[in-house]
Amino acid sequence: MREVRILTDERLRALFAPRPRDCHKGTFGTVGLIGGCIRYSGAAKLANLALSALRAGCGISRLAVPESLTQAVLPYLVESTLYPLPIDESGNLRYTSEATEGFLRGLTAVGCGMGWDENPAGANYLEDFLTREGLTLILDAGALGLLAKNPALLRAHAARVILTPHPGEFSRLTGVSIPEILAHPQEMAEGYAREHDCILLLKGTETIVTNGEETYRVDRGGAGMATGGSGDVLTGVLTGLMGYLGATPETVAAGAYLAGVAGELAEEKMTDIAMTARDTVDALPAAIRLLREEK
Repeated sequence: MREVRILTDERLRALFAPRPRDCHKGTFGTVGLIGGCIRYSGAAKLANLALSALRAGCGISRLAVPESLTQAVLPYLVESTLYPLPIDESGNLRYTSEATEGFLRGLTAVGCGMGWDENPAGANYLEDFLTREGLTLILDAGALGLLAKNPALLRAHAARVILTPHPGEFSRLTGVSIPEILAHPQEMAEGYAREHDCILLLKGTETIVTNGEETYRVDRGGAGMATGGSGDVLTGVLTGLMGYLGATPETVAAGAYLAGVAGELAEEKMTDIAMTARDTVDALPAAIRLLREEK
């Protein structure tokens, strides 16, 4: 196992430092988020995902959903742009290369898979995204399920890949039992990341972030984050940060740290019983302020 690195206050202040006055939205990257299906529409959760990317500091956030979901999602979107994707006669996602080109135009990072089912079109989009050199791809939820069913997709990827499984999803990716993963989480995460040339964020009470050579542990967060949509918020935060910080184990760990601190602040205000994922999104500005001030 590798020696575990820590995120110092100094490094966190540097990563979330105040911005120069002469910056503009193009300075901090345009990111994309793609997810949703008729079965798992989750309009509010998708909007939280898009908003958390903006709260994390990217310049522009573009949310892509099947055209059949656009009317459901639109009322929840204010700052983000919506990109409708083609559908079949049943309203399910349909893959076209033209849709991929339109969605990816100008993007530096894409968060993928939230609210996806096992529709083969999702695998087609994922396969296309993985071939894109220079793109940072954050995979969660349904995208991880597709990888578990199609492991060959990861064998020759050109994109920079970040995987964000919880232990159950990691078990499906690896074929290793959850108890064994929980017994040796760092060793398992490092081995998988090294073998598949990716950054792995293994969620848990203590989150592990590694590329197989460089490993961080993050212990921020609380019981109130054990609620639907918290994983979507984390993916949104990571996607937003990757839009301008670039994908390294340190920046991914910083994203997990930021989301965890925001969750702690939300829990303090709303209680561990009553808080929702949206409360974590709302607490991101206060979390950034805190990271800038901590000594």
